[in-house]
Amino acid sequence: MTGFHQATRLQGVRYDVRGKNMVEAQAMEARGEHILKLNIGNLAPFGFATPDSVVRSVATHLPESEGYSDARGVPSARAAVAEYYQSKHLDVDPQQVLIGNGVSELISLTLSAILNHGDEVLVPAPDYPLWTAQITLCDGKAVHYLCDETRGWNPDPDDIAAHITARTKAIVLINPNNPTGAVYSADTVRAIVQLAREHDLIVLSDEIYDKIIYHGTHTYTAHETGDDVLCLTYSGLSKAYRACGFRAGWVVFTGPLQRAHNLLEGVGLLANMRMCANVPAQYAIEACLSGYQSIDELTAPGGRFEEQLRLSHDLLDQIPGVNCVPAAGALYLFPQLDPERYPITDDEDWALGLLREKKILISHGRGFNWPNPDHFRLVALPEDAVLREALGRLAEYCEETRRD
Repeated sequence: MTGFHQATRLQGVRYDVRGKNMVEAQAMEARGEHILKLNIGNLAPFGFATPDSVVRSVATHLPESEGYSDARGVPSARAAVAEYYQSKHLDVDPQQVLIGNGVSELISLTLSAILNHGDEVLVPAPDYPLWTAQITLCDGKAVHYLCDETRGWNPDPDDIAAHITARTKAIVLINPNNPTGAVYSADTVRAIVQLAREHDLIVLSDEIYDKIIYHGTHTYTAHETGDDVLCLTYSGLSKAYRACGFRAGWVVFTGPLQRAHNLLEGVGLLANMRMCANVPAQYAIEACLSGYQSIDELTAPGGRFEEQLRLSHDLLDQIPGVNCVPAAGALYLFPQLDPERYPITDDEDWALGLLREKKILISHGRGFNWPNPDHFRLVALPEDAVLREALGRLAEYCEETRRD
């Protein structure tokens, strides 16, 4: 009698930020070992609490959260999202907003509506790996364009143009970027949008970190796409409002919506099939977007986010053979291990060694669809003393694995 097997469509689908190394970390914890998890941007374990006013808003609305909401979302939440983008000088109506269980669900839902067999989607390398995984799951093909480490991890529009084919359906921007911390220049965003305009591509703009910026200015992609390029802008509460577990996010549709009528019907069908997003968490959205923006204190010079990223960068730069571009936004660093000094053939195994020997869990670079085994992502969320201890252990491991 044969066993039960996963569907063949899962072949090639990877999500290594929660892969085999995390499974090993969980097994180590079950044996009583303490693991410092620097693999995902989960803020609560590091002492970052959701604002009290937001929690109160959810609690206050619990009596009216017992039934399903409109599949598109609670009207007040959709109106709050629309008003937020209106404050950024974008013409957005609540009808253009879909609320979901975090950005991750909305990426999955919209790609399922967009892609046919063999459709190609241009995705940055490195990327947030859900994009590549979900494109693959939808029977599409993720085609990766390289971001340039020497240009602050900004994409190269010429490299993007070289990857466009007759099968290209859409292009993904992740700005501010996870995992690199890049904040794309306005010229870069404008050049990418122009390629979409010339080739009639859908622009999928992941802007979950739009409020977490230390240097530069965020350019909203929808500003550049205007009325003639279809743009889907994704964001939510997880990062800026320290509400990862609430699972509250949105996607905003802008551009030639009449041309997209059939596609939007498909999105609506899929939204209806899952009934609605988590209703209690939807009542956090208006409280977040209209209330006091405490995130500004965390990202300002001397704020905890800014200080921890700067400290992490400085400590990494002191390790021989480790080179790190400073983060302009988001919560991460994506340092390079000099291949001549660190002859790594499998970066996942290198990271596994760090876990087993130094009790630190990080994410390896190829887990973000970076082509070479010479980078890793570090989450810079622990407090100063913990960061110093963690990066001290990392420096020890680098010394043990380095070839001088």
